[in-house]
Formats: sequence, structure tokens, C-alpha cells
Amino acid sequence: MLLKSGRKSTTSSTPSSQDYTRSKVYNSREKSNKSSGGQKGHKGSSLKMSTNPDEIINHKPSYCKKCGASFDKSTEKLLTRRQEIVIPPISPKYIEHRAYECSCKQCGNSTVGEMPKRLRANIQYGENVQSLITYLSIYQYIPSNRLKKFLKDFANLPISEGSIFNILSSMSTKALPMYEEIRQRLSVAKYVGGDETGAHINKEKAWFWIFQNDFLTFIKASYSRGYQTIIDSFSNGFPQSVYVSDSLAAQLKVETLAKQLCLAHLLRELTKFEEVFDSKWASQLKLLFKETLSYKKQMQINNYCVGNLKTKYFEEKLTKLLEVDTLRMHQKERTFVNRLIKRRDAIFTFLYYKEVPPDNNASERGIRNIKVKMKISNQFKSYEFAQHFAVIRSVVDTTIKNGQDVFNVLTNLANQELLAAE
Repeated sequence: MLLKSGRKSTTSSTPSSQDYTRSKVYNSREKSNKSSGGQKGHKGSSLKMSTNPDEIINHKPSYCKKCGASFDKSTEKLLTRRQEIVIPPISPKYIEHRAYECSCKQCGNSTVGEMPKRLRANIQYGENVQSLITYLSIYQYIPSNRLKKFLKDFANLPISEGSIFNILSSMSTKALPMYEEIRQRLSVAKYVGGDETGAHINKEKAWFWIFQNDFLTFIKASYSRGYQTIIDSFSNGFPQSVYVSDSLAAQLKVETLAKQLCLAHLLRELTKFEEVFDSKWASQLKLLFKETLSYKKQMQINNYCVGNLKTKYFEEKLTKLLEVDTLRMHQKERTFVNRLIKRRDAIFTFLYYKEVPPDNNASERGIRNIKVKMKISNQFKSYEFAQHFAVIRSVVDTTIKNGQDVFNVLTNLANQELLAAE
């Protein structure tokens, strides 16, 4: 069968040179019947005026425009109010700490005032500067050279790229206890999603791995896409967890309570088979998957029991579809069927656990931050910085998932030594 070539692969796991459908981009998301833009009944929002403005500027006429007479203050009447929001000029504030020595007149002993433990140099950047740099670099993806220029232009704050790296290194070290706690909590979570994506570290090929659920995110930089990377962080795997992933061999090798293949990935492959090979079998399996996804939503809304008769019906239907004669199928489709037969127990796991999603989309969204950083900065300059990014970004994403303010958490992190000292 002759297939047209194109520009890029349509899946995250297939190289462009091997993707037999790369001439067309397939989207598993179905078109909605809703119009674009805000929907009917959507509550809009607008700026609200402050009840306690920081500054009031009165605009009063000083004379009558008709006869030129002056006005008496008793005739003044407030007609209207309008407010504008401005940012005051920002400039660095230099705080000097002075330690004094005092001598006791009674015993002659000298006592020296103690400097805060966080002050280790004659001059250094304060904790709010550290948290701002971390926020802009890790959360907003601003590269060091642009961050340096922004701080100089906007806040008249002189800083070098080397100082920026040192601050991020320090913040990463402070974040390690939180990073370790995230890892430990994930190791015993009810479900964990895993994914990986390619990156470049100092012109070398590398990968970032993500392990996450609804409340936790753990990211790790590695030069390997192999199983050992997972074991380096989770030596026992996830024996208490349902593990959600795509079909990468390293992911499927992990020791788990159960596994769930990403149905979103499977649906995209089925869509290809429909379009390219006109596969009726693919259409039938695709319809079954959509039925189970719809039922999963009903389970969550109506609190249905897991593993009921409806689930049994889905399992039996899947078994029949996997008994298809593959001799007339294209090799790609035949390989797909064999993969499903081999991973039969990992297809409908989500129907037996209410908290387990049917896809790995959350992991893909989480790991997408690496791609955004790469698009802006092109690459990570060193493995050390890549791991600093992974550590701090894990804390940032976990913060977001738990409804906390990112900048406040980073400020508390920067203050960590100060709080410990006091």
C-alpha cells in the first residue's frame, strides 16, 4: 500500500520516519456543537474599583468658564469617580546589617551582636529576589539572559547569569526535602501516571520523566529512557498503585498493583486505522472504548459500584473483538491487536477503581512544561540545571494541584534558612 509522506509524526512515541500516517494530523477530540467563545449563562468579570484607594487626585474647576468668577468651596459636589491601576517605580532596596560589640563594665566580657545566619557574604540578594527569580525562571520559563535584562530594565537590579544559576541551585537544595516527600507519597499512592519526553542537555539527547496523580508531581532528568531511570527513584516500583502509562516497555515493566494503558493513545491509533486502512474492526473497538469512557463518567457522577454487570459486558465484548482474524489486516493493525492481547488486563482497569483515570493525559500535560521550556530556551545548558528545574518544577506543580499560591510557596522556601534560624 502506497502512503504519502509528510512532515511530522502524529504520536509522541513514533519517530517521524516510521509514522505511516505522518501526512495528516489526527485529533481524537470530537467536534463540539457549542459555539466558540463564552457560552450562554457564563458569568463575566470586570475590574472592580477599590473602596480604599492608595492615592486620591481631585479635579476641581478653579473659576467659572462663563463669567470667570471664583468658586466657593461650599458649592463643591462630587460628580463622578474613576480609578486607574498603576505599578509604582521599582528600585532595589539596600538593607545594611550592622553587628556591634559591647563590653560589660562589671566583668569586662565582650558580647557581639549576631548577624542573621542567611547573610553569608558582604552583600547578597534577599529572599524576595530569590523567590522572584525562581518564579520567573521555573514557572514562567524565562531564560537566564532575558531574566537578567528584565530585572535590570524593570527594577534596576544588577545581576549576572551566574548569580541567577546560584540562586536556582540554592532554591533547589532547599526544595529537596519537599521533593523527597513528594516521591515517598507517590510510592504509596492509589494511582500514579507516568510519562517521559525527550530533551537536550548541553547538546546531548536526554529525557525528563514524570510521575504524578491528582495531588502530586515528581519530575526527574535523565540521560536514559530505560527502566533503570524509574528504579533509581522508585526502587520497589509502585506495589500499592494502579500505574497509568502508554505502551513504552520501560513503563510496563514497573512492579505495580495493576496497570492501565492510556485509552487516548489507543483511540488515536484506532483513528489512524479507520482513515488509512478503512478498518471496520478499528471502528468497532473505538466505539466500545467510547462506551466505556461514557460509563466511567456516569460512575463518577452517580457513584456506581465498580466491577458490576455493565463492566462484565464490556469485558466480554472486548474479548470477542480481540478474537478477530488478523490475517487480512495490515501489519501495523496486526501488531496493535497482538499488543492488546498481551496487555489484556491493562485495558479496562479504570472500570474497577473509581480514582483511576482511563488515560494518561494528566502526565502528558505535566511533562509538556519541559517542551515549553525547550521551545523558549532551546536546551538545558547542564544536567545540573536540568535537575534543578525538575526539582523546583515538581514543587511548583504540586503547589498548583493543591490550590496554593506558587509565589508564596517559593517565598517561604527562600525564607527557609531564616525561619530555621529564628
